[in-house]
Amino acid sequence: MTLQSEKLPQLGLAANATLKASDALFQRARQFLAGGIASSARSIVTGPAKHPLYITRGRGSRIWDADGHQFVDYLLSYGSVILGHADPALGQVIKSQFDQGTMYGTCNTVEIELAEQICRMVKSAELVRFANSGSEAISGAVRAARGFTGKSKILKFEGHYHGWADVLAISNRPSPDEAGPLEAPHSIPHSPGLPQGVVNDVVICPWNEPDILKAILDQHDGQFAAVIAEPIVANNACIMPRPGYLEFLRQQCTRRGIVLIFDEIVTGFRTAPGGAQQLFGVDADLSVFSKALGGGLPISAFAGKRNIMDLIGANRVKHGGTYNGNPLCAAAALHTLHTLAAPAVLDRIRRAGEAVSEAIRRAARDCRVPVVVQGLGSMFQVLFTDRAPVHYRDLKLADAKRYAAFRYALLQRGVHCNETPFACWFVSAAHGPEDVDLTVAAVAAAMKSIAG
Repeated sequence: MTLQSEKLPQLGLAANATLKASDALFQRARQFLAGGIASSARSIVTGPAKHPLYITRGRGSRIWDADGHQFVDYLLSYGSVILGHADPALGQVIKSQFDQGTMYGTCNTVEIELAEQICRMVKSAELVRFANSGSEAISGAVRAARGFTGKSKILKFEGHYHGWADVLAISNRPSPDEAGPLEAPHSIPHSPGLPQGVVNDVVICPWNEPDILKAILDQHDGQFAAVIAEPIVANNACIMPRPGYLEFLRQQCTRRGIVLIFDEIVTGFRTAPGGAQQLFGVDADLSVFSKALGGGLPISAFAGKRNIMDLIGANRVKHGGTYNGNPLCAAAALHTLHTLAAPAVLDRIRRAGEAVSEAIRRAARDCRVPVVVQGLGSMFQVLFTDRAPVHYRDLKLADAKRYAAFRYALLQRGVHCNETPFACWFVSAAHGPEDVDLTVAAVAAAMKSIAG
């Protein structure tokens, strides 16, 4: 989508930009919002400015801040806005459903159509339940696994993020001093306020280490309800699974009668129409989806094998929620999935992302800056290191300060990406050749500016 008519004189931050409007909004927010923000993930700064940018609108691949600066957006609400901001066709679907009503507190026809579409697209999905956020759906999937097996322990991989709710907010990003030995990592609560009993039920394992995984499973033999994993570690540098690792994980869970849960909140419907499971050819017993599912509206789902989900259906394992499957969000999700089911759409996203990824690698080589770009075209991350990480602990070798400088240099040149040094860049269906060309030029200049 070209936006020539939308272009403002200033693309990116002006030299020595003061960001007066964003600063004023942050000071105002601090009077009424805890910390001035609505989510811990928004506790960020903008280069030398000690406050976040305030974005006032988006269209297609672009966003505008309160001070009038325009950016090509690779944050995309953490991958949620996969069709682009204010997609016109999605807008028409939302308006049409709004005219019929947003919620009824009853069953509705759109939720059925959406569940049918998910089951068509995801091979392992035989029954579906809806929720409103990734954290909610994770909680539902874990409860389903525990209800099915009658066991309480969960094996979680160090550095994998499964939401902020108590149930799995363990060892998301432990410090080296906290983490313990690689062969037996400590279970570290992500925040004060988590009950010790919850922490004790979560056993931590390093990613991509099959021998350690087998040893931990043997040590707790017969105790695990589930093993949960991000197939691609989206919230920690897009660490990919080693060849054969997901297959090994599947074999171990099958042999031991453990429910395998894939957290596809980020990878679902983005990496392939059927998610990472389709991409890698490994099926889960339960899967969790959000982000791209709603095209920017709040909706999530957990889905899986009928024998597990039937306990939810029979109301023996309880799951509820006033907003679950509401027709407004379900209609948006149904339109989004119909769009993403067309192979050409995800292929276009992939090709745009691969062009940007290769431009980053090329600029780094030209400037002799050690960089690893890993992930896929549709989602990837840039690490200032000379070695691709295998698991979470390898990330300590990456230069987070250099990433921060790179990110700010990109903002100055009109490119907006994730402030967190280990979280993903995302590409949408709205990113076109003009966006790629602008980004390639900005990357080259930004890399040169931090090469010294």
